Amino acid sequence: MARRAVATKAKTQTNSPQFNKEQELSAYHDMLLVRRFEEKAGQMYGMGLIGGFCHLYIGQEAVVTGVTMASKKGEDAQITGYRDHGHMLVMGLEPRGVMAELTGRAGGLSGGKGGSMHMFSLEHRFYGGNGIVGAQVSLGTGLAFASKYKGDGSVSIAYFGDGAANQGQVYESFNMAKLWNLPVVYVIENNKYAMGTSVERSSATTDFSQRGQSFDIPGEQVDGMDVRLVHDAAERAIEHARSGKGPYILEMLTYRYRGHSMSDPAKYRSKDEVTKYRQERDPIEQVKARILSEKHATEDELKEIETKIRAIVTEAADFATNDPEPDASELWTDITISA
Repeated sequence: MARRAVATKAKTQTNSPQFNKEQELSAYHDMLLVRRFEEKAGQMYGMGLIGGFCHLYIGQEAVVTGVTMASKKGEDAQITGYRDHGHMLVMGLEPRGVMAELTGRAGGLSGGKGGSMHMFSLEHRFYGGNGIVGAQVSLGTGLAFASKYKGDGSVSIAYFGDGAANQGQVYESFNMAKLWNLPVVYVIENNKYAMGTSVERSSATTDFSQRGQSFDIPGEQVDGMDVRLVHDAAERAIEHARSGKGPYILEMLTYRYRGHSMSDPAKYRSKDEVTKYRQERDPIEQVKARILSEKHATEDELKEIETKIRAIVTEAADFATNDPEPDASELWTDITISA
């Protein structure tokens, strides 16, 4: 009888793995940086300084933070969709470069030509920022194929949402990834709403960790609001992929506080639902409470971290506001023209 993949349920708080002082403070810093950066980006969008689409990551910070902490920075590749600012910041990309790209300035990561949804850094092995729903899954699978072909020992980490999980190319990618045992971890950021449609209304099966069963891909459902649980699951998944056992699926149960994009009033869910997550499940407040409880830092020391982060974000916003726009000649660079 053929072996079947096992999908495990989300762990509960009672058996949460523990972080040491350094890990707690690192997670707090990175998540707070993403939160404050995204809040500033939202303000700048409202002022008309950011045009086009803009999808904020507020509420989901624990996912990319925990996964990146478990990965090898500069070696493992990461790729995601259009809700991408937080991924870049946690991977170590300069906040001013990210913000300048949002405002379409020459100093942006893609020279001001990619905007919010299309940023990229080969140096950091970040492959976007992709605007087509689900496209990053196939591209991330290709990055894993390249890793196996070259034998460099790296892992590809592909993030996508619950809405993208219903796209056909996702399952074509799953099939190829398992067929060739590619070193890829698929991270499904299930924030409960694909644009404005709840998972219950759009998905016949709502446990996305089991979506790889027909391909014999193991999966795990994780509390994506607890950075410790994210990190713990990511370590297992990345080691599974790196050791030659093939792909692994992590479904991160998370929540976005804002609308799908800045143009979304989010009237499809109640204010009580959002408030409940903010008050009871906020990923940053969980870490802050543990830091104070374990006496890893004082209130004043945490305020100092906050002050430094706000200064970084303010500097990034000032740079992105005053940096010049790309020269018109840039229209003809970074493209291939065929006869």
